Amino acid sequence: MVAPRAVIVHRASEWTELIARHGTRGQVAFFLQQRDQSPSEVSARHDDLHAALTAVAAGIPSDWRRAAVERADLPRFAFEPEDVVLVVGQDGLVANVAKYLHDQPVIGVDPAPGRNAGVLVPHAPAATAALLARVGDGSAVMQERTMVEVRSDDGQSLIALNEIMIGQPGHQSARYLLEVAGETERQSSSGIIIGTGTGASGWCRSIARIQAPRLPLPEPTEEALAWFVREPWPSPTTGADLIAGRLDGDAPLALRVESDTLVAFGDGIESDRLSLGWGQRVTVGVSRRTLRTVVS
Repeated sequence: MVAPRAVIVHRASEWTELIARHGTRGQVAFFLQQRDQSPSEVSARHDDLHAALTAVAAGIPSDWRRAAVERADLPRFAFEPEDVVLVVGQDGLVANVAKYLHDQPVIGVDPAPGRNAGVLVPHAPAATAALLARVGDGSAVMQERTMVEVRSDDGQSLIALNEIMIGQPGHQSARYLLEVAGETERQSSSGIIIGTGTGASGWCRSIARIQAPRLPLPEPTEEALAWFVREPWPSPTTGADLIAGRLDGDAPLALRVESDTLVAFGDGIESDRLSLGWGQRVTVGVSRRTLRTVVS
Protein backbone atom coordinates (compact mmCIF):
# COMPACT_ATOMS: atom_id res chain seq x y z
CA MET A 1 0.00 0.00 0.00
CA VAL A 2 1.35 3.43 -0.99
CA ALA A 3 1.80 5.82 1.92
CA PRO A 4 -0.09 9.12 1.67
CA ARG A 5 1.88 12.12 0.45
CA ALA A 6 1.50 15.53 2.09
CA VAL A 7 1.98 18.29 -0.49
CA ILE A 8 2.62 21.76 0.91
CA VAL A 9 1.53 24.53 -1.47
CA HIS A 10 2.72 28.05 -0.83
CA ARG A 11 3.44 31.30 -2.59
CA ALA A 12 6.79 33.06 -2.44
CA SER A 13 6.63 35.90 0.07
CA GLU A 14 6.89 39.54 -0.97
CA TRP A 15 10.28 39.63 0.76
CA THR A 16 11.56 36.64 -1.23
CA GLU A 17 10.39 38.18 -4.50
CA LEU A 18 12.00 41.51 -3.63
CA ILE A 19 15.31 39.84 -2.75
CA ALA A 20 15.23 38.02 -6.09
CA ARG A 21 14.66 41.32 -7.88
CA HIS A 22 17.03 43.60 -5.97
CA GLY A 23 19.74 41.22 -4.78
CA THR A 24 20.36 42.16 -1.14
CA ARG A 25 18.40 42.95 2.02
CA GLY A 26 19.88 46.44 2.06
CA GLN A 27 18.73 47.18 -1.46
CA VAL A 28 15.26 45.85 -0.64
CA ALA A 29 15.08 48.08 2.44
CA PHE A 30 16.13 51.10 0.36
CA PHE A 31 13.53 50.28 -2.32
CA LEU A 32 10.72 50.02 0.24
CA GLN A 33 11.74 53.13 2.15
CA GLN A 34 11.73 55.14 -1.08
CA ARG A 35 8.07 54.18 -1.42
CA ASP A 36 7.17 54.96 2.19
CA GLN A 37 6.81 51.30 3.09
CA SER A 38 8.22 49.63 6.17
CA PRO A 39 10.86 46.94 5.49
CA SER A 40 10.17 45.49 8.93
CA GLU A 41 6.49 44.89 8.11
CA VAL A 42 7.31 43.11 4.85
CA SER A 43 10.02 41.10 6.61
CA ALA A 44 7.61 40.19 9.43
CA ARG A 45 5.08 38.79 6.94
CA HIS A 46 7.90 36.72 5.45
CA ASP A 47 8.82 35.41 8.91
CA ASP A 48 5.18 34.55 9.67
CA LEU A 49 4.91 32.55 6.45
CA HIS A 50 8.08 30.58 7.07
CA ALA A 51 7.15 29.93 10.69
CA ALA A 52 3.83 28.53 9.46
CA LEU A 53 5.55 26.39 6.81
CA THR A 54 7.91 25.00 9.47
CA ALA A 55 5.01 24.18 11.81
CA VAL A 56 3.03 22.51 9.02
CA ALA A 57 6.02 20.41 7.95
CA ALA A 58 6.56 19.34 11.57
CA GLY A 59 2.95 18.12 11.76
CA ILE A 60 3.31 15.65 8.88
CA PRO A 61 3.56 12.03 10.13
CA SER A 62 7.05 10.56 9.82
CA ASP A 63 5.83 7.63 7.72
CA TRP A 64 4.12 9.85 5.14
CA ARG A 65 5.79 10.97 1.96
CA ARG A 66 6.08 14.71 1.47
CA ALA A 67 6.54 17.30 -1.26
CA ALA A 68 6.33 21.07 -1.66
CA VAL A 69 5.37 23.27 -4.59
CA GLU A 70 5.37 27.03 -5.09
CA ARG A 71 2.38 28.63 -6.79
CA ALA A 72 4.29 29.52 -9.96
CA ASP A 73 5.16 25.84 -10.47
CA LEU A 74 1.64 24.44 -10.09
CA PRO A 75 1.05 23.93 -13.85
CA ARG A 76 4.12 21.66 -13.96
CA PHE A 77 3.52 19.74 -10.73
CA ALA A 78 2.08 16.22 -10.88
CA PHE A 79 -0.43 15.63 -8.08
CA GLU A 80 -1.05 11.99 -7.12
CA PRO A 81 -4.34 10.33 -6.08
CA GLU A 82 -3.00 9.67 -2.54
CA ASP A 83 -2.02 13.30 -1.93
CA VAL A 84 -3.29 15.40 0.94
CA VAL A 85 -2.80 19.04 -0.04
CA LEU A 86 -1.78 21.58 2.60
CA VAL A 87 -2.29 25.11 1.27
CA VAL A 88 -0.40 27.64 3.41
CA GLY A 89 -1.27 31.21 2.48
CA GLN A 90 -4.18 33.41 1.50
CA ASP A 91 -7.63 32.21 0.45
CA GLY A 92 -6.82 32.90 -3.19
CA LEU A 93 -4.06 30.30 -3.15
CA VAL A 94 -6.66 27.58 -2.60
CA ALA A 95 -8.46 28.77 -5.73
CA ASN A 96 -5.16 28.70 -7.63
CA VAL A 97 -4.57 25.03 -6.81
CA ALA A 98 -8.17 23.80 -7.05
CA LYS A 99 -8.27 23.24 -10.81
CA TYR A 100 -5.26 20.92 -10.66
CA LEU A 101 -6.89 18.53 -8.19
CA HIS A 102 -9.13 15.49 -8.61
CA ASP A 103 -10.78 14.76 -5.23
CA GLN A 104 -7.58 15.11 -3.14
CA PRO A 105 -8.47 16.59 0.27
CA VAL A 106 -7.30 20.15 0.90
CA ILE A 107 -6.35 21.61 4.28
CA GLY A 108 -6.18 25.42 4.17
CA VAL A 109 -3.72 26.88 6.68
CA ASP A 110 -3.66 30.58 7.56
CA PRO A 111 -0.11 31.82 8.29
CA ALA A 112 -1.32 35.24 9.39
CA PRO A 113 -4.68 35.16 11.22
CA GLY A 114 -6.36 38.54 11.10
CA ARG A 115 -4.76 39.54 7.79
CA ASN A 116 -6.60 36.97 5.68
CA ALA A 117 -10.34 36.42 5.42
CA GLY A 118 -9.76 32.77 6.32
CA VAL A 119 -12.74 31.42 4.37
CA LEU A 120 -10.65 28.79 2.56
CA VAL A 121 -7.71 28.77 5.00
CA PRO A 122 -9.46 28.43 8.37
CA HIS A 123 -6.87 26.29 10.17
CA ALA A 124 -3.92 27.24 12.36
CA PRO A 125 -0.51 25.75 11.55
CA ALA A 126 -0.45 24.00 14.94
CA ALA A 127 -3.56 22.01 13.97
CA THR A 128 -1.80 20.24 11.09
CA ALA A 129 -0.95 17.00 12.92
CA ALA A 130 -4.49 16.50 14.24
CA LEU A 131 -6.06 17.31 10.87
CA LEU A 132 -3.78 14.92 8.99
CA ALA A 133 -4.55 12.19 11.53
CA ARG A 134 -8.27 12.62 10.83
CA VAL A 135 -7.70 12.53 7.09
CA GLY A 136 -5.56 9.42 7.51
CA ASP A 137 -8.14 7.47 9.53
CA GLY A 138 -11.10 8.69 7.46
CA SER A 139 -12.76 10.71 10.23
CA ALA A 140 -12.11 14.17 8.74
CA VAL A 141 -15.19 16.19 7.84
CA MET A 142 -15.08 17.25 4.19
CA GLN A 143 -16.90 20.06 2.43
CA GLU A 144 -17.57 19.52 -1.28
CA ARG A 145 -17.32 22.95 -2.87
CA THR A 146 -18.95 23.41 -6.27
CA MET A 147 -16.74 24.42 -9.19
CA VAL A 148 -17.59 26.07 -12.51
CA GLU A 149 -16.54 24.86 -15.96
CA VAL A 150 -16.44 26.49 -19.38
CA ARG A 151 -16.34 24.39 -22.56
CA SER A 152 -15.88 25.46 -26.17
CA ASP A 153 -17.17 23.72 -29.27
CA ASP A 154 -13.60 22.82 -30.31
CA GLY A 155 -12.96 20.76 -27.16
CA GLN A 156 -11.23 23.32 -24.93
CA SER A 157 -12.27 23.43 -21.28
CA LEU A 158 -11.31 25.23 -18.09
CA ILE A 159 -12.41 24.81 -14.46
CA ALA A 160 -12.41 27.39 -11.66
CA LEU A 161 -13.35 27.51 -8.00
CA ASN A 162 -14.60 31.11 -7.75
CA GLU A 163 -15.65 32.35 -11.16
CA ILE A 164 -15.17 32.25 -14.93
CA MET A 165 -14.78 35.54 -16.79
CA ILE A 166 -15.50 35.73 -20.53
CA GLY A 167 -14.56 38.94 -22.28
CA GLN A 168 -12.30 40.79 -24.66
CA PRO A 169 -8.57 40.33 -23.87
CA GLY A 170 -7.92 44.08 -24.03
CA HIS A 171 -10.95 44.76 -21.80
CA GLN A 172 -12.75 46.54 -24.63
CA SER A 173 -16.32 45.76 -25.68
CA ALA A 174 -17.07 42.06 -26.07
CA ARG A 175 -19.75 41.19 -28.63
CA TYR A 176 -21.66 37.91 -28.51
CA LEU A 177 -25.05 36.27 -28.61
CA LEU A 178 -26.12 35.24 -25.10
CA GLU A 179 -28.33 32.17 -24.59
CA VAL A 180 -29.72 31.46 -21.11
CA ALA A 181 -32.95 30.06 -19.65
CA GLY A 182 -34.53 29.74 -23.09
CA GLU A 183 -33.88 33.37 -24.00
CA THR A 184 -31.33 34.94 -26.34
CA GLU A 185 -29.95 38.44 -26.66
CA ARG A 186 -27.19 39.96 -28.75
CA GLN A 187 -25.01 42.02 -26.43
CA SER A 188 -22.00 44.32 -26.29
CA SER A 189 -20.52 44.50 -22.78
CA SER A 190 -17.41 44.42 -20.63
CA GLY A 191 -17.86 40.66 -20.34
CA ILE A 192 -19.75 38.00 -18.43
CA ILE A 193 -18.90 36.59 -15.00
CA ILE A 194 -20.25 33.20 -13.89
CA GLY A 195 -19.51 32.41 -10.25
CA THR A 196 -19.91 29.63 -7.70
CA GLY A 197 -21.10 29.84 -4.12
CA THR A 198 -17.47 30.14 -3.06
CA GLY A 199 -17.02 33.04 -5.49
CA ALA A 200 -20.23 34.57 -4.19
CA SER A 201 -18.31 35.77 -1.14
CA GLY A 202 -16.03 37.90 -3.34
CA TRP A 203 -16.29 39.44 -6.79
CA CYS A 204 -19.80 38.16 -7.52
CA ARG A 205 -21.18 39.57 -4.29
CA SER A 206 -19.72 42.96 -5.14
CA ILE A 207 -21.41 42.95 -8.56
CA ALA A 208 -24.69 41.62 -7.17
CA ARG A 209 -24.97 44.46 -4.64
CA ILE A 210 -25.28 46.94 -7.51
CA GLN A 211 -26.73 44.93 -10.37
CA ALA A 212 -29.03 42.35 -8.80
CA PRO A 213 -29.36 42.94 -5.04
CA ARG A 214 -32.35 40.57 -4.74
CA LEU A 215 -30.72 37.68 -6.57
CA PRO A 216 -30.22 34.76 -4.14
CA LEU A 217 -26.55 33.85 -4.46
CA PRO A 218 -25.68 30.14 -4.19
CA GLU A 219 -24.03 28.51 -1.20
CA PRO A 220 -20.50 27.03 -1.59
CA THR A 221 -21.77 23.43 -1.70
CA GLU A 222 -24.90 24.14 -3.75
CA GLU A 223 -24.96 22.85 -7.33
CA ALA A 224 -25.77 26.28 -8.67
CA LEU A 225 -24.05 29.30 -10.20
CA ALA A 226 -24.76 33.02 -10.46
CA TRP A 227 -24.06 35.00 -13.63
CA PHE A 228 -23.71 38.71 -14.35
CA VAL A 229 -23.20 40.80 -17.48
CA ARG A 230 -20.81 43.67 -16.86
CA GLU A 231 -21.87 47.04 -18.28
CA PRO A 232 -24.12 45.87 -21.15
CA TRP A 233 -24.55 48.55 -23.80
CA PRO A 234 -28.01 48.95 -25.39
CA SER A 235 -27.91 50.00 -29.04
CA PRO A 236 -29.96 49.47 -32.22
CA THR A 237 -28.33 46.03 -32.58
CA THR A 238 -27.57 45.03 -28.95
CA GLY A 239 -29.70 44.71 -25.83
CA ALA A 240 -29.30 44.96 -22.07
CA ASP A 241 -32.24 43.03 -20.66
CA LEU A 242 -30.49 39.77 -19.71
CA ILE A 243 -28.07 41.00 -17.10
CA ALA A 244 -28.05 38.53 -14.16
CA GLY A 245 -29.47 35.25 -12.94
CA ARG A 246 -28.88 31.80 -11.50
CA LEU A 247 -27.96 28.52 -13.14
CA ASP A 248 -29.34 25.65 -11.06
CA GLY A 249 -28.29 22.04 -11.51
CA ASP A 250 -27.46 21.23 -15.12
CA ALA A 251 -28.82 24.49 -16.54
CA PRO A 252 -26.12 26.04 -18.75
CA LEU A 253 -25.30 29.51 -19.99
CA ALA A 254 -24.09 29.69 -23.59
CA LEU A 255 -22.80 32.36 -25.91
CA ARG A 256 -21.71 32.58 -29.52
CA VAL A 257 -18.69 34.80 -30.13
CA GLU A 258 -19.26 37.80 -32.41
CA SER A 259 -15.88 39.47 -31.81
CA ASP A 260 -12.57 38.71 -33.47
CA THR A 261 -11.28 37.31 -30.19
CA LEU A 262 -12.70 36.65 -26.74
CA VAL A 263 -11.01 34.87 -23.85
CA ALA A 264 -12.31 32.82 -20.94
CA PHE A 265 -10.26 32.54 -17.75
CA GLY A 266 -10.82 31.48 -14.18
CA ASP A 267 -10.17 32.98 -10.77
CA GLY A 268 -8.49 36.09 -12.17
CA ILE A 269 -5.59 34.26 -13.86
CA GLU A 270 -5.62 35.63 -17.41
CA SER A 271 -2.41 33.81 -18.37
CA ASP A 272 -4.29 30.48 -18.20
CA ARG A 273 -7.16 31.01 -20.59
CA LEU A 274 -9.18 29.75 -23.53
CA SER A 275 -8.91 31.78 -26.74
CA LEU A 276 -12.21 32.00 -28.62
CA GLY A 277 -12.67 33.09 -32.23
CA TRP A 278 -15.55 34.51 -34.24
CA GLY A 279 -18.51 32.14 -34.44
CA GLN A 280 -17.37 29.79 -31.70
CA ARG A 281 -19.91 28.65 -29.12
CA VAL A 282 -19.08 28.16 -25.46
CA THR A 283 -21.17 26.79 -22.61
CA VAL A 284 -20.68 27.38 -18.88
CA GLY A 285 -22.16 25.31 -16.09
CA VAL A 286 -21.58 23.43 -12.87
CA SER A 287 -18.49 21.21 -13.11
CA ARG A 288 -18.64 17.51 -12.29
CA ARG A 289 -15.51 18.05 -10.21
CA THR A 290 -15.65 19.55 -6.73
CA LEU A 291 -13.03 20.84 -4.31
CA ARG A 292 -12.87 18.74 -1.12
CA THR A 293 -11.82 20.95 1.78
CA VAL A 294 -11.25 19.71 5.33
CA VAL A 295 -13.36 21.58 7.87
CA SER A 296 -13.03 21.67 11.64
